[in-house]
Amino acid sequence: MYDFRTDMADERRDIYKKANKLENIPGIETFENVIDENIKTNIVKIIDGEGEKAIGKPIGTYVTIDVKNLKLATDEEIEKASNVVKDELKKIIDGHCGAQDEIMVVGLGNQFVTPDALGPKVVSELEITRHFLKYTPQYVVEGTRSVCAVAPGVLGTTGIETSEIVRGIVDNVKPKMLIVIDSLASKSIDRISSTVQISDTGIVPGGGVGNAREELSQNTIGIPVIAIGVPMVVESAVLVNDCLDLFIQKLQEEAKSNEYLNQLKENDNYEEIKESLNPAGYNMIVTPKEIDDLIENMKDVVANAINLSV
Repeated sequence: MYDFRTDMADERRDIYKKANKLENIPGIETFENVIDENIKTNIVKIIDGEGEKAIGKPIGTYVTIDVKNLKLATDEEIEKASNVVKDELKKIIDGHCGAQDEIMVVGLGNQFVTPDALGPKVVSELEITRHFLKYTPQYVVEGTRSVCAVAPGVLGTTGIETSEIVRGIVDNVKPKMLIVIDSLASKSIDRISSTVQISDTGIVPGGGVGNAREELSQNTIGIPVIAIGVPMVVESAVLVNDCLDLFIQKLQEEAKSNEYLNQLKENDNYEEIKESLNPAGYNMIVTPKEIDDLIENMKDVVANAINLSV
């Protein structure tokens, strides 16, 4: 198994293809759709065990929505991105539960650590209806779906595994589906808070940063689990590798031709860089300095998409 160190299915696919010099990976289907100059979707479908083994992701559908220029997005652009995420999310929800089935949203992460606070922030913006339907149904519009939500915190502050908390709530509330929101790790600095990944296979909290906890999936919870993730961090080795690519590109433009630089640019130098950084303890998990603004934008995109979907 490769040390992908990314939660993104399409990045894992690309890493595997490049490492094995493949045009296509058996057991994996890919579809791309360009919405406009700033938004495109990429669907990775893992259809059998061969594809699952290749990129280390469970059989299922992974939809990636890339949004350019979200760092400086206007309200109109955030709304447009929300609608695209909503359309993709609704397709997956409709494929796994009925129109009136109760849904529970789980916001993973630590609300006191900005790059990890996406889940709790999204939960605070959701339109919650379960208590109205239970206690004051006469004031609720007919056909309203029951929605509840929880932000269970992290093991370091609660002393309880997230999976234990979620299973306990599911056993009592008995929703028909979970929507789980979490921050992800990526292998591209460009994707920080500019990409949304939706999957119908659940999630392994902390998997992308090497701190994997028990997975939240239909296998462990007993009901369908949709995961919505947004890349918020990268490894130092990823950042250095990206910077090295840019440096080589600059030298190539000046030198016009250089066999060594061409070869260096062609290779993925991540593993070599990581091996250099690890002994000194420099392979940190990093995030942009403007992460506070970025996470606010993406919180709005994801929360609006969920509200419109359910």
